Amino acid sequence: MSSTDFSGDPYAESRETTEGTVYTVTGGDWDSLLDSVSADEHDDRIVINMGPQHPSTHGVLRLVLELEGETVTQARSVIGYLHTGIEKNCEYRNWTQGVTFVTRMDYLAPLFNEAAYCLGVEKLLEVEAPRRAQLIRVLLMEINRIGSHLVCLATGGMELGALTGMTAGFREREEVLHLLEYLTGLRMNHAFIRPGGLAQDLPEDWKEKVTDFVKVMKSRLPDYDKLLTGQPIWRQRLEGVGYLPVDGCLALGATGPILRSAGLPWDQRKVEPYSCYEEFEFEVPTATEADCYARYRLRVAEIHESLKIIEQAVAKIEPGPVMVEDRKIAWPAQLSLGSDGMGNSLEHVRKIMGQSMESLIHHFKLVTEGFHVPPGQVYSCVESPRGELGYHLVSDGGTRPVRVHVRDPSFVNLQTMPAMSEGGMVADVIAAVASIDPVMGGVDR
Repeated sequence: MSSTDFSGDPYAESRETTEGTVYTVTGGDWDSLLDSVSADEHDDRIVINMGPQHPSTHGVLRLVLELEGETVTQARSVIGYLHTGIEKNCEYRNWTQGVTFVTRMDYLAPLFNEAAYCLGVEKLLEVEAPRRAQLIRVLLMEINRIGSHLVCLATGGMELGALTGMTAGFREREEVLHLLEYLTGLRMNHAFIRPGGLAQDLPEDWKEKVTDFVKVMKSRLPDYDKLLTGQPIWRQRLEGVGYLPVDGCLALGATGPILRSAGLPWDQRKVEPYSCYEEFEFEVPTATEADCYARYRLRVAEIHESLKIIEQAVAKIEPGPVMVEDRKIAWPAQLSLGSDGMGNSLEHVRKIMGQSMESLIHHFKLVTEGFHVPPGQVYSCVESPRGELGYHLVSDGGTRPVRVHVRDPSFVNLQTMPAMSEGGMVADVIAAVASIDPVMGGVDR
């Protein structure tokens, strides 16, 4: 349906479905923009469509650009091509199953989504995860932060033609994914952080694996300074490009490295600490240039700070439980691999079956129905690699959420793209979007 069918109404005609009234809006952006650029007004301007599957737009992002020669006079982003309905799906699953959904939003930072969601559920339950579980969460999140920043550096390098930067970035990210797979069982979408703690404890030799990873990263990070930081072409492509000062950041709600590149040291780990972050010593890197180069340097600096936090976490983690004691909340976490490579071992199944009929019924009800969460609403947030990642959870006292709303930093930060790009060259749009580092899974949800 084209925009001409709307008859001045911003919505298309509604239709009734079994789930209620549905409205459809399509095509309006492109058609209206083309109409506005009439031959009489701007005969020297053209409108181009970049995406929604352009290799330089970080996933399924579409940019509609109005150009005058090589200069961008107007830019707008068109989103929604990766919509998964995760927020709505959470309302049809119990509180623990919600973890499996939220981990798939920002798929480069799955553990941050899990942590923010579980912190919210724990606030509603008025419980606190055991200290060992909280410190392991910090360890996993910082490892994940390094992996996410490496993808940003790698894809940013690829988009600007620095292919060696891309291969190096993904090489190091593979180290991150190998380690996460060893610690949690999966490379991505872990569902390892659960309300009340963790799905299970870490393997016995986790300390050696993490220490080896830190050594490898420390030996390879200087290569990025040689390869990119001091490289004249790299600097020329990024310095002074995508400029957005601190007042612009605040007006648009920008967060994370974009805000810190403009000089404001806002980091949730420092300003509103969670999961024992107040015990860790680390810096919040900032810059004042507020351009793409500053954001690049900040992410490299943040990788160094994450390595510091990881080393401190390894020293702090002591033996103890990784799930709350309350058996009405804690899912059975003594998981082990069966002979078929799936599910629980026969020993664990025998243990559950042999305890008592009440124990078996409780296990069944906990896994199928879930636990009840007291009525109320809460906002919980963490500092993800892209900035403040917040969850607004609403409970009516049942075993499922009434509402799960996410303040995803990629979605908010993407609003800065026109401010960074308009007035610059087409090539600089690529650098600006790369420095924003949006993940469309989080934007569209």
